[in-house]
Amino acid sequence: MRPSRSPVRFRLGLVAATITALVAAGLAIISPASAADGLISQSRPATASSSEGGGYGAGAAFDGNTATRWASAAADPQWLQVDLGGSATISQVVLNWEGAYGRSFKIQTSANGSSWTDVYSTTTGTGGTQTLNVSGSGRYVRLYGTARGTGYGYSLWEFKVYGTGGSPVTPRPKPTFTDEVTHHEFQANCSPTANRPDDPIIYPGLPGASHMHTFVGNRTTNAHSTQSSLLGGGTSCTNPHDRSAYWFPSFYKGSQLIEPTGNQVIYYKSGILNYWEVQPFPQGLRFVVGSPTATLAEFRDSPGAVEGFECGDISKSWDIPTSCVAGSQVNVRYQAPSCWDGVNLDSANHKTHMSYPVSGYCPPSHPVAVPMLEFKIAFPASGDLSQARLASGRGYTWHYDFFNAWDNPAILDALVTHCINGGLQCNPRGYDLYKPHRGAALTENFELP
Repeated sequence: MRPSRSPVRFRLGLVAATITALVAAGLAIISPASAADGLISQSRPATASSSEGGGYGAGAAFDGNTATRWASAAADPQWLQVDLGGSATISQVVLNWEGAYGRSFKIQTSANGSSWTDVYSTTTGTGGTQTLNVSGSGRYVRLYGTARGTGYGYSLWEFKVYGTGGSPVTPRPKPTFTDEVTHHEFQANCSPTANRPDDPIIYPGLPGASHMHTFVGNRTTNAHSTQSSLLGGGTSCTNPHDRSAYWFPSFYKGSQLIEPTGNQVIYYKSGILNYWEVQPFPQGLRFVVGSPTATLAEFRDSPGAVEGFECGDISKSWDIPTSCVAGSQVNVRYQAPSCWDGVNLDSANHKTHMSYPVSGYCPPSHPVAVPMLEFKIAFPASGDLSQARLASGRGYTWHYDFFNAWDNPAILDALVTHCINGGLQCNPRGYDLYKPHRGAALTENFELP
């Protein structure tokens, strides 16, 4: 009688035979990612060959949110890449496809973002969630699609890269509140302090070199202002810790200077979709928004949202209205870039260290999301405004400057965290009148609780 085979020996023999067959067929045997490897791609800056439009930018595939997605144009080839911030060893990639998936694509790595090495390739992709164990290294990881699985473009809810190294960020935790989020902002309310032909950012140390500017906030702002002098100066802002300098071209009606009266509103908002990732401004950061030489088209088509001029029933006018209802006032609103390069507090043209978001996410060149400023300035002018102008020229030359000098970084951080990251509509001490149960960021005396 033939002895029966041991079940254990039989199973081991079957596994060995299977491995031998796979090797013979030229297929790689891959092991799962090491338990020590982590997610190193979340919230890292990303770029893509194209996007379907606003809200479908490259960053949506790396934001940890399965309700947002990257979607490309309906054409081949297309690519999506992430900058890990430094050299990394890659062990696993997880692709969570939306219905528009890639049938033929590669996963590639690169040290410099220009020369690429394939670590995975398929021509039979089926979509869904694909967990790909790979072996490679580089600072950049790219999905390179050559054939779509549908008539649409490529679309990913999430693109996760696991491994070691890189420079992963620690995202600010997404809030867990259940309130509906309609705003993510707080106000700085600051009254005018002076009108001077000075500009300490464009013409530092040169009094009288600029056209006339109206200053709000720091009471000592002049051509010689520095971070140190501003921190030692007083402020017209409701929050005494905000010693920042804010200024803009003065408004004239004919030859008459029309100065704003009372507190002006400067909003600190989120300029990105993931509002909980906004960080406070670093002390000393300064920049210019808009241009005194802008054309109407350049003002109107700015990458930021432009409300332009308004009065009475007139809104979104790209120049100062020629007439406003008697007793009304001229308001102007214009949004600033809200992505910082993370290194420079200023740049040669006072602009290139900042960038506007792209499809709701900060670009790789400017990976740090900071508050988006929106000046809302009200000039008490009405009636015939055919002779109204700015010190810089026509209304579309509207621009403004910001020099950050919050004297206590913890105060600014508390306002950003509670109001912007927390999805609230706050006053200068971080209190949302419509959601009183959420409390305030600061005490009645504008101090930390």
